[in-house]
Amino acid sequence: MTIRAYNELYLNDAVNNLANAFDYAINVCGQEPNWFAKLFVQSGMATQFERGNPAIVSGKSGEEIVRSILGNVYPNESFPVFTFTEERTPEYWAGWALAQYQWESAKRFKDIFARVPLSEIIAMYPTFHEMDISRFNESMERRYSEVVMETKLRKIRESRQLSQAELSKLSGVALRSIQLYEQKVNDIDKAQAQTLYKLARTLGCNVEDLLENPETL
Repeated sequence: MTIRAYNELYLNDAVNNLANAFDYAINVCGQEPNWFAKLFVQSGMATQFERGNPAIVSGKSGEEIVRSILGNVYPNESFPVFTFTEERTPEYWAGWALAQYQWESAKRFKDIFARVPLSEIIAMYPTFHEMDISRFNESMERRYSEVVMETKLRKIRESRQLSQAELSKLSGVALRSIQLYEQKVNDIDKAQAQTLYKLARTLGCNVEDLLENPETL
């Protein structure tokens, strides 16, 4: 069962504010969708949305959210005033639908965007904007699960030009364990400290470099 991070009472504010934020950032401030999605995550604002922080999802307007994010990146820039219209743009819909999906799935925005970029979500507008939100959520779940993300262990191993068998021999970590970590069958973040140390020492990196979600530990 999915455990949602915040009460449904805040959901209406969250979806409307994220919708207005994406609309304002992209259509008024001229931000490229995937670039703004990256800023949204890196600024920490995405995490505040995921947690349902009332000061963010209810306490700030979409325009205020965008100004807070862009102000840190472009401190000397001035941004146009947001003018409300009845028009619902594809960018507005994308923010609205994405906030619904994130709440329903309890997935991190960072992980969602890594598999389904914001530009692709916006492109889903013609197909899904008149459908029930459950159809969009189902499509997002399929897209999310179809993307197999390369693990950090595999990236670092391949950058060192080592096969799995060679890494096993050099590190003393069982070949099957390495395979299961790279296939994400086993969670490397829960590996024993000694295992992580052996892999990191052999690969010439820090233990944290091998972890998929070091900030959650």
